[in-house]
Amino acid sequence: MQYLGEIISIGVAFSWTVTAMASEVATKHLGVFVTNVWRMLLAILCTSIFCWWLMGSAIPVYADGSAWAWLLLSGVIGYFFGDWCLFNSYIWIGSRYGQLFMTLAPMASALAAWVLLGQVLSWHNLLAMTVTLMGIFISVLGRAEGTNKVTMQLPWQGVLFGIGAGVGQGIGLVVSKIGLDAYTAAVPARVLPSIVDYLPFSANFIRCIAGFVCYTLWLLVRRQAGLLKTSWRDGKGMSMLCLAVFFGPFIGVGFSLMAVQYAPAGIASTLMALTPIIIIIPSHYIFHQPVTLKGVFGALISVLGVSLFFL
Repeated sequence: MQYLGEIISIGVAFSWTVTAMASEVATKHLGVFVTNVWRMLLAILCTSIFCWWLMGSAIPVYADGSAWAWLLLSGVIGYFFGDWCLFNSYIWIGSRYGQLFMTLAPMASALAAWVLLGQVLSWHNLLAMTVTLMGIFISVLGRAEGTNKVTMQLPWQGVLFGIGAGVGQGIGLVVSKIGLDAYTAAVPARVLPSIVDYLPFSANFIRCIAGFVCYTLWLLVRRQAGLLKTSWRDGKGMSMLCLAVFFGPFIGVGFSLMAVQYAPAGIASTLMALTPIIIIIPSHYIFHQPVTLKGVFGALISVLGVSLFFL
């Protein structure tokens, strides 16, 4: 089918939109840590079933110590720190602006790859970073009422959490690439061709374990483990949590991998990055967030900046 990869990529962007909005509701009902403990646990279960079905093993049996170390570190950076910031940003500024700050992830990835992998930062990368930042500045800055002074239109706590989310996801992605490369190298040559397409799912299993352990330990240290039991009583929070897991770590991740198989990676990545634009209208009707020309224009500029990293 012509343009199958492009169609799947747009579907992934809508999937991330559903995930973000459902996560916002779940977080406001259950709290950041409880939401993420359940989210990581459900993601582990879904991923293990998927890997058992396609790879014949529910756990990454071929991953060596190096792969485990890098992927666990990636889970701590991406799923624990990055998602902790992201879900807190949902509370402070909502999923619409939280997803806008996620456009910082490619910038953070480029900088992390420069530091960790020795990849060159080209003028093309620097231009993409500049355009992305311009889009975010346009969206979150404005004139104070009755003056010409430019001020931030969002709570500074939410902005910091949004920045942390984008940076955490970007660095976590580069570290996960190092871990996935180590994992791939550890798989026997006779086995690799039959499972190579599914290794990212198996690697994600390890990353989810790191996130689950970190969030659970944090609840135990703060003596808030009892919140896990009481969360069952919140029907809306748990239903939104299940929706977020289904469309995020399961459907979203799976189809994003499929998209790059049927479309050029640059085009697929750009289309999947449309979430900050797609989310504007549903956020208006569901969360009653105002739609402004400045906000739409800023989101468009940010997505354009993301596309420059890949095109």
